[in-house]
Amino acid sequence: QLVESGGGLAQPGGSLRLSCSGYRYSYTSYCIGYFRQAPSKEREGVAAVYGGGGTYYADSVKGRFTISQDNAKNTLYLQMNSLKPDDTAMYYCAAKIGVCRTVRGTAFAGVRDEFDFWGQGTQVTVS
Repeated sequence: QLVESGGGLAQPGGSLRLSCSGYRYSYTSYCIGYFRQAPSKEREGVAAVYGGGGTYYADSVKGRFTISQDNAKNTLYLQMNSLKPDDTAMYYCAAKIGVCRTVRGTAFAGVRDEFDFWGQGTQVTVS
């Protein structure tokens, strides 16, 4: 079971760090990352990391968000800087077996139906 933490309220231009724990893979072919969903909007992929190496971001967060893993702690982090009101959403940690689907080889495609495991979500509000 994936468990997120670290959401909250931030001012525009501020920072927050999300954490996701509760996963453990004995192999490297997995993709784990974050999705977000704002009210009345579709759930969209934000960023992901492939266990075998590689990080991928949605164009809307590239350069502002950084995703990383602490393999010793089996914990995923999403460092969010330069936050904007448009970043306000419920953020979900999600994982799947296999590679991270990308767009143009670099951007996270964030195909929701491909992910099998989900956390309960953590709210991020930028205001």
